Amino acid sequence: MDITVFIITIFSLVVLLFSVIIHELAHGYVAYSLGDPTAKYQGRLTLNPLKHLDPFGSVVLPLLLFISQSPILVGWAKPVPINPYNFKDQKWGALKVAVAGPATNIALALFFGLLIRFTPPEFFNFFTRNDFNILLFIVHLNIILAIFNLVPIPPLDGSWILFKFIPQRFEKIRVFLNQYGIFILIFLIFFGGLQGLGVIVDYFSHLITGI
Repeated sequence: MDITVFIITIFSLVVLLFSVIIHELAHGYVAYSLGDPTAKYQGRLTLNPLKHLDPFGSVVLPLLLFISQSPILVGWAKPVPINPYNFKDQKWGALKVAVAGPATNIALALFFGLLIRFTPPEFFNFFTRNDFNILLFIVHLNIILAIFNLVPIPPLDGSWILFKFIPQRFEKIRVFLNQYGIFILIFLIFFGGLQGLGVIVDYFSHLITGI
């Protein structure tokens, strides 16, 4: 492998890993604020990547997507353990925790995107083109993660939102998605079912950064 490609691969994986870790931390901290200490007791409220690595979602899947030159790079960390029965807000607690992850990725995209948009052009004279692309990549990746995690298929956060509002008469759909959601998700990722994400991501990236 060319050294430049190797460096880009490692950098991309590191940015992805810490973006999904921060995503999971958001779930854990919101759950903790609602009265559930499960994640804290299991040592998961930490930035230590070893505590969050999911062999497939954090390493294998992103590598396969990168090597296959997929237009989207997605992945996930090991889900933070949550016990919704501990929530002080039993009605909306689970929904708040589910939304916290994508909301954090959106916040990261906004922070770095607005940094690009409103920093005076002369300031970027101190940066190389690659430095500028790093910020742009962080924005792009976090928008992808936010939208991807809102897809209503388990184990993604969107499924928690779907299950919160789906009528009881559709219980069979809930059961089916819980059993086969991961297989549906992998199929969509590798067989082009998520290609439309690229258009949406480009739109929001331009909206935030102006580029």
